[in-house]
Amino acid sequence: MSMKKSWILYFIILTVFIGSCKKSGENTIPWTTIPYLITIPPHFPQKLNIPSDNPMTVEGVTLGRYLFYDGRLSGRTDPDSLMSCANCHVQANSFVCGINNPKYTNGHPFGITGIPTPHFMLPMINLIWTDHGYLWNGSISDENPAVQSRKLEDLVWMGIVAPHEMHGDTGRTKALIQSIKGYPELYKNAFGSDFVTIKNTGKAIAQFVRSLISANSKFDRFLQGEVQLTASERTGFVLFMTEQGGDCFHCHGGDGNPLFTTNLFYNNGKDSLFDDLRDRYHFTMSSSDIGAYKAPTLRNLVFTAPYMHDGRFKTLDEVIDFYSSGLVWSPSISPLMHHIATHGIQLLPQEKADLKAFLLTLTDSSFVANPAFARPSRMPDEN
Repeated sequence: MSMKKSWILYFIILTVFIGSCKKSGENTIPWTTIPYLITIPPHFPQKLNIPSDNPMTVEGVTLGRYLFYDGRLSGRTDPDSLMSCANCHVQANSFVCGINNPKYTNGHPFGITGIPTPHFMLPMINLIWTDHGYLWNGSISDENPAVQSRKLEDLVWMGIVAPHEMHGDTGRTKALIQSIKGYPELYKNAFGSDFVTIKNTGKAIAQFVRSLISANSKFDRFLQGEVQLTASERTGFVLFMTEQGGDCFHCHGGDGNPLFTTNLFYNNGKDSLFDDLRDRYHFTMSSSDIGAYKAPTLRNLVFTAPYMHDGRFKTLDEVIDFYSSGLVWSPSISPLMHHIATHGIQLLPQEKADLKAFLLTLTDSSFVANPAFARPSRMPDEN
């Protein structure tokens, strides 16, 4: 081999070696995240619903919080066309619209188009423990093969495109968020890439929503021996926990179920005829689910009016009156409605007052004022 050819071969080998070293060196600093640690309250379930492909991280929750409060998630920049998750999910109302919302009459939200949502809202409280599907009928669920096992993450893109919500386009949203100074870096911190995707957008917002944990009510402190209940609150608790009392515990749990919901679905006797195409029946096609809806958590009831999937009750007193004497029989009535023959348990006025007093011990004011759940003081690209 000539000297010239030897030098050429040497140069090629050296170039490849240096290039491989540079590439190897670049990969020696891996992308990492900080785990977002969930402190499970002493009396809460240990099992959390966190998908394996979307672990909770500090960076993911941080990004999700920004996106949750950003009206540009709708894919628009005109001030009159902005819409964020927080437009309807208001922290002061336990992340429901709120009956006194100045924009949405009686707490019934509507989208950019003016089309109202099919149902009123469920509070975003302790969803990290939800394991039987989301929405009033549970149709967003791993149990639904027809929609390829949609999860909480999927509610984000669904909200972006729904006519009764943002009525947008995921491509437009993705492009706009990508163009906003600060967001690409936040995505890179959370997911290892500064390229904005709707999938990662959904993951981030879902992480933030799973961080919304409420466990500091008077009743929580009572269970931990920190405070005592009044005589009326104790009597109300007994009524709540007994079939011959208020008979509430079957669907909403009690001291053994601090979520105050089973997260299951019941026809609770609101109507004898049903024409709602979004009840549980239209997901399962089981006749026993006609008129059935999720039992919502009873936490923070003081903030979450109006009540029921159709918002028919404006006050907690109306709800108690309904279960006391307003139940309506139908063929698909839940077997747990033990007092349907008498239209309810027929509570006395003092019993109603005691039951209400107990329900109000489930109020967690620190949840609706927690700064970690509030709108960030400064959004990306804000001056």
